[in-house]
Amino acid sequence: MIVGVQPLAGFDKLLHYKVPEHLRATIRQGSLIQIPILNRLKPGLVLEVDAIADVPVEKLKNIAGLLQDFPALTPDLLQLAKWMHTYYAARMEGVLEAMIPVAVRDGTRIREEKYLAVAGSLTTEELTALRKKAPQQAKAYEFLKQQFQPVKKSLVLSRLGATAAVASALVKRGLVREEARHVERVAYADNWTGGEVVAGLPPTLNDEQSAVVASVGASIGKRKFAVHLLHGVTGSGKTEVYLRAVEQVLAAGGSAIYLVPEVALTPQTVARLRGRFEAAGHKTVVWHSHLGEGERLDGWTALASGQARVVVGARSAVFAPVRDLRLIVVDEEHEPAYKQDETPRYHGRDVAVYRAKLAHATCLLGSATPSLESFANVKAGKYRLDVLTKRVDDKKMPDIQIVDMRIEVMRQRGLVTLSRLLVNHMQARFEKREQTILFINRRGYSSSMQCRKCGHVEQCPHCSVAMTYHRTDETLKCHLCGHTRGAPAVCPACAAPDIRWRGLGTQRVEEAVRRVLPRARLERMDTDTMSKKHRFREILGDFRAGKIDVLIGTQMIGKGLDFPNVTLVGLVDADLSMHVPDFRANERTFQLLVQVAGRAGRGDRSGEVVVQTFTPKADAVQYAKRADFDGFAEVELGVRKKFNYPPYRHLIHHVFRGPNPEKIKFFAEHWVKQVEKTLGDAVEVRGPTPSPIEKVKDEYRFQVWYFCASATPVVPKLVALQATVNWPEDVTQVLDVDPMSLM
Repeated sequence: MIVGVQPLAGFDKLLHYKVPEHLRATIRQGSLIQIPILNRLKPGLVLEVDAIADVPVEKLKNIAGLLQDFPALTPDLLQLAKWMHTYYAARMEGVLEAMIPVAVRDGTRIREEKYLAVAGSLTTEELTALRKKAPQQAKAYEFLKQQFQPVKKSLVLSRLGATAAVASALVKRGLVREEARHVERVAYADNWTGGEVVAGLPPTLNDEQSAVVASVGASIGKRKFAVHLLHGVTGSGKTEVYLRAVEQVLAAGGSAIYLVPEVALTPQTVARLRGRFEAAGHKTVVWHSHLGEGERLDGWTALASGQARVVVGARSAVFAPVRDLRLIVVDEEHEPAYKQDETPRYHGRDVAVYRAKLAHATCLLGSATPSLESFANVKAGKYRLDVLTKRVDDKKMPDIQIVDMRIEVMRQRGLVTLSRLLVNHMQARFEKREQTILFINRRGYSSSMQCRKCGHVEQCPHCSVAMTYHRTDETLKCHLCGHTRGAPAVCPACAAPDIRWRGLGTQRVEEAVRRVLPRARLERMDTDTMSKKHRFREILGDFRAGKIDVLIGTQMIGKGLDFPNVTLVGLVDADLSMHVPDFRANERTFQLLVQVAGRAGRGDRSGEVVVQTFTPKADAVQYAKRADFDGFAEVELGVRKKFNYPPYRHLIHHVFRGPNPEKIKFFAEHWVKQVEKTLGDAVEVRGPTPSPIEKVKDEYRFQVWYFCASATPVVPKLVALQATVNWPEDVTQVLDVDPMSLM
């Protein structure tokens, strides 16, 4: 028996091995094995069984062993890996490493705890003799005799003050039995839900929810591939629809994957899933990048072995090795966070759709602001549209007020952090003991440092961006490469003391709030404050419990979170996402405004939203004010169609990087000529041009764009062409299919 194996050992090549007789019955596609490579044992994954090798059988080596008793990848995951390898131009090894946790690949054993229990009986005379000869053994034996079930060995020894030798002697005599039990490291096992109140019984559905549940349920029942786009306004009860769908899947014996875009959303979602399903014996596994390797290993094992059938987590949870997959939920499907910005550069939503197709499952995409790609698929008849047009219990949508910051700047004569209207609303909410959320999608204090005398702006020495001022530790930081230096007291160029800190960040907003609300309890949520594990759980828990009056944060608080006592939301700088060189800028701004606004008024009290902007007449702002997705989509899709941008064509982003800009430019120009010659009319090539951020981490960047009707036939041709070019070692290139960032 010969198998084709993909090594997980630093190179991307299929190797062939013989399977020893004693392993042939257990080896199958997806098995994780050990293989000899250069006199060392490395992990590998079986991709082919009964393969045909291109070398004589007698020259093939035997596999060394099996790392797992069950396949590491299900058949649908194996097919998914092959598709991702081709579609995203990713190394197969890289795809498999994204799917299989490090602890699993390394053959790390699950954590075990030893237990002791009585195995044999002693007569009165034998016990008396044991007391005289070995009093510690007798004491341990009598203790265990009194227990109704096995006891942890460590507990027995510590309680009795005995040594391990005492237990070993009893085991050797046959009086005590020692057994090892798996100790599962469960993420969020503390049941700390951050103040989340989970109803004991499911709420009653309204008519719209019932219709959507029936629609999705019909697709699940058919066991055929289907994609539903659930467009529901904020607070319309989309989560309950998701839970009902999961409930149906579990009742039928299937498994479900539940994706969320941000780790911050995980505790709330986990609380709801566990509160609904664990009483019925359905374990929920948590999966995201903030988990320890032990938690990942045990969660993965529970899913792969069939012990658990529900997994919730960020984009990598789409690779969960669940058995009999019947449903994938993608909450907030529009979020750019689903796109991986490192190799393999996959999009979690699109991978979810493709995996559902392979598994003949239902994929349920949900959002108050669907992506235009998904909405276009509805119009093309590929997806089914389900809608929720009103909030649960007919709660009112929040009132949105637009503040023209051009006028505000003239009134206050200088940089304005908080408008008068926003301050007045915040003070009123504080007096009423209601809560406020302030959103600004930029961390730090100021976006740049500028000298008023000579105009010097302090740049990162490694990247072509201005350094951000952080007031808490008086430093300048580059948010691209992490370079840090102390903030200067005088201008580094002319030594003038007249330094101006330009732009807003979360720290400046926090400072401004402390001035106008000195008695308020504040917390800030951004990547600077979330370095501690579970810190986001602590803050969100305190906020829900009413221990925080004002929560200031970046995108991690801008979606999906449900806080009933929040009656005011302020968007401090709504223009940040609008004026960037990206055709999706308007779409992202609209989505951001609607999503953040949706955090207000979700309880019994009505909500208000204050949007601070220098462009109040922009389409994204005006349509967001009315929460008019259909109107915005019609206008924006019209613009996209006019210029033939996605979703009307696919886009591939090709970046060339290296320390020598002239060399990078030369090879990029040479490459474009080769592409135009080879692919002809299959693609429209634009570039090469310098990237908007030309230098990152001491590497200069040039970019090329490929527009095509379909990426599927184009990407393999680009990869094949790459293999014919002798690239210098100091020239790096990256293909990004269906990119979400153009920077």
